[in-house]
Amino acid sequence: MFAITRDPIDLPALTRAVADRRAGAVVTFVGTTRNHNVGRKVIRLEYEAYERMAKQEMRRLAKQAQSRWPLHRIAMVHRIGIVPVGDASVAIAVSAAHRTEAFEACHWLIDRLKEIVPIWKKEHYRGGQTWIGPQQGGLPKPKPTARRPPRHTSKHTKR
Repeated sequence: MFAITRDPIDLPALTRAVADRRAGAVVTFVGTTRNHNVGRKVIRLEYEAYERMAKQEMRRLAKQAQSRWPLHRIAMVHRIGIVPVGDASVAIAVSAAHRTEAFEACHWLIDRLKEIVPIWKKEHYRGGQTWIGPQQGGLPKPKPTARRPPRHTSKHTKR
């Protein structure tokens, strides 16, 4: 199951999608809309996606994960549209024979999904709104500032 949906994410269906009699572990990750970010009160999130490409990228990530870990099944769902505080925005489930592989793969999958899958998030907060780019948990990253070269001191310099 690799899906983009406007409906609330069906977590039991996600878990059923990775059920496998060979699996000793099923690990899930659920990302939810929290009520704050970078010191601001969040009212809701809104997501947009290039749906066809997003599903293709999810499948590609699943294949990469299966080549890295001995996994049985993977399911990924991301919600688009308005997602209220407390609701799930994204969910991933992984089944494997052992928990270590399932946890590692699930962690890797959510990180990679946020980095490369074409899904964009708009944060609505009290007093405004802003688009949040990939790999960002908050406001756009500040531009790096030039570093001053270290001051050289000698034993003759007063401190």
